[in-house]
Amino acid sequence: MKVLGIETSCDETAVAIVEDGLKVHANLLASQHHIHGRFGGVVPELASRAHLERLGPLMDRALEEAGMGWRDLDAVAVTRGPGLVGSLLVGMATAKAVALALGVPFIGVNHLEGHVYANFLEHGPPEPPYVCLIVSGGHTQLVHMPEEHRYEVLGQTLDDAAGEAFDKIARFLGLGFPGGPELDALARTGDPSAIPFPRAMADSGDYDFSLSGLKTAVIRHVRAERQGDREIDLPDLAASFQEAVVDVQVQKTIAAARDQGVGTVLLGGGVVANSRLRERMAAAAEEAGLTLHYPPLELCTDNAAMIAAAGASRLARGERDAFDLTVDPGLPLA
Repeated sequence: MKVLGIETSCDETAVAIVEDGLKVHANLLASQHHIHGRFGGVVPELASRAHLERLGPLMDRALEEAGMGWRDLDAVAVTRGPGLVGSLLVGMATAKAVALALGVPFIGVNHLEGHVYANFLEHGPPEPPYVCLIVSGGHTQLVHMPEEHRYEVLGQTLDDAAGEAFDKIARFLGLGFPGGPELDALARTGDPSAIPFPRAMADSGDYDFSLSGLKTAVIRHVRAERQGDREIDLPDLAASFQEAVVDVQVQKTIAAARDQGVGTVLLGGGVVANSRLRERMAAAAEEAGLTLHYPPLELCTDNAAMIAAAGASRLARGERDAFDLTVDPGLPLA
């Protein structure tokens, strides 16, 4: 089954063609970072307009790259939520139009489930159960998956998501947007123990996260250094901030896997591109005797191949959506 995937949940316009949920024939992305960078964050109206302009040409390019025509497609999968309502509506309307024109099945996919299925595009689905840490610009969740497509949220952020915290600190420091890659690059030459930033909720006894206090601690530290006319070592600052975020994520993910009695841990979401998170999680998983899976870098950030893969899995189970399906900006995973 060849599935056309469409992803427009935020500021990345993405189109992919995936066969049988595993073989990627095309996976294209049109970034909007140059549009939103000067504003320090995503402007919803501009994102929606950019999706409108780019989806058609991207679909044509995807078909050309895959060596296919429209009639070779067997189904269409599209992100239904969560995300920005205007952006989601553009993708949903496009997906419905294509499916109706071709007379093929159509299915809406949860964006967060897409991040889980990004793992399967590399090696196929491992045997469940799993624990999955989903960390992105808008979400930080620990999820137990006793079987495919069944999700039990164990914990989540009580305030800022990890990616959001990275972006806010990067903007405060005058770095580029998105902030995660900028901070990761700086941190590689810094000392992660240079500044003892707090590890919020590390000992809370649950699987929830909080990053607003850490963000405030970083801002206060920078302001105190500036008021004291002291030079700020940005690599040390970035490494120390990053370490405080990663410490808690690794600790709680490994604890969740142990407590749930699972042998496999999955990572998903844009923040999984962070080199320190991958490094620390790999070491902790090995020490705990756990199998760790995470997507290649190009499948960590928002992409349509993961949406096509998740959609293909649901279609194979006989699931279909009616054409009156609506988007849901706050769509929960569980």
